[in-house]
Amino acid sequence: MYVKICGLRIPEHATLAAERGADAVGVVMSEPSPRHATPEQATAVIAAARAANPAIDTVLVVREMPAVEAATTARRLGFDVLQLHGGYSAAEFADAAAIHPRVWRAASLATTPALRFGDYGEERLLVDSAVAGSGEPWDLRLIAGAELGSAWLLAGGLDPDNVADAIRAALPGGVDVSSGIESAPGVKSPERIERFIAAARAA
Repeated sequence: MYVKICGLRIPEHATLAAERGADAVGVVMSEPSPRHATPEQATAVIAAARAANPAIDTVLVVREMPAVEAATTARRLGFDVLQLHGGYSAAEFADAAAIHPRVWRAASLATTPALRFGDYGEERLLVDSAVAGSGEPWDLRLIAGAELGSAWLLAGGLDPDNVADAIRAALPGGVDVSSGIESAPGVKSPERIERFIAAARAA
């Protein structure tokens, strides 16, 4: 089970996630979000995660930033992966991948019922709730019949208490969490990070 801990801004949280077995850490660069990180915070998170686990994936998550700018930013700051969330076109994905080859797509079955892995040339597909970053759960029955591939990530409304049940219900290749490991919007809880990883691994 691939585990991504997202929305990090503090190096110590990245270290903890990596040490406890997370496969990826995500940094959000989207100014409306309470999880928005500065370039300095981003590079500190990357360094901390890699020091604890050199094999970990570091992921830049953007929503409104133009795709080419996002890819250039991911490359400049040293991220392994760029995650484009929301209304980007296939052409924008191609433009980003020409600059930064590892690109993930995040979308919602609620707004894109015909969602299918690979349509935009993405390396991975992340399936989220209709309101990204809200922590709102969504109807996992929407997955039935969707062509999501074998390595898709489940996101939206997950927390340490429900992730195991969600994994058993949806059978994703991995899980992604942000608000579900917070004590307040944008404030990560080390205890919840540890519990989430342990619960996902035990599912």
